Amino acid sequence: MRCLLVIVGVFSANCAFGQPPAEQTAQQENQPSDATSSEPATEKPSPLLSPDSPEMNGRAPERFRVRMVTTKGEIILELRREWAPQGVDRFYNLVRAGYYDGVKFHRIRAGDWAQFGINGDPTISKLWRERTIPDDPFRQSNVRGTIAFAFAVKNGRTTQLFINLKDNSATHDPEPFVPIGRVIEGMDVADKLNAEYGERTGGGIRGGQQGPLFEGGNVYLEKNFPRLDAIKKATVVKPEN
Repeated sequence: MRCLLVIVGVFSANCAFGQPPAEQTAQQENQPSDATSSEPATEKPSPLLSPDSPEMNGRAPERFRVRMVTTKGEIILELRREWAPQGVDRFYNLVRAGYYDGVKFHRIRAGDWAQFGINGDPTISKLWRERTIPDDPFRQSNVRGTIAFAFAVKNGRTTQLFINLKDNSATHDPEPFVPIGRVIEGMDVADKLNAEYGERTGGGIRGGQQGPLFEGGNVYLEKNFPRLDAIKKATVVKPEN
């Protein structure tokens, strides 16, 4: 009768083969389960390592903002695709992928302009160094607070930009410095960015002056120019279509 109760109430194999329920439970716990996996999670590669991917070549909203949290405070940019669609698309995709996080303001002429845009990781910066985009037609003047790509050669824009700290229209208009947006908050922060090193960082774009920055990245800059300001984090905010 006791065996019959076990068969009905628990599991017939316990009685028929004399297997203790506790042992059976332990065996069940050791069986593979579909609910969990012992395989380690694989980290998704950074889109910055795939410049030709759709993720890095999307169309930007017609107007949006970028918040740059710097070592001196926050700078808010407003980007307008109608001003320079090729340039705005490039900047939008780089910001979304985190390209400018940790980037130094490596070349500043006090009261004139502040340049940034070489990634601190040489693997990434060298990958993007020759990824140029076509020029955009000139539509907006380089007045104080506007932001434009830094390269002066035809169809040579890649990742570097500068903020106009004064009205530079007399020297920067009409081309190739085509503004893609403007500072709408934090211009006082831009004015305070550390300019003590000027051109000594090797930040000039001609004659291979930027070689050490691409080869050594932030390690090189922090060793030789430790007081440079930087972008802690850049994010897209308030996208508008």
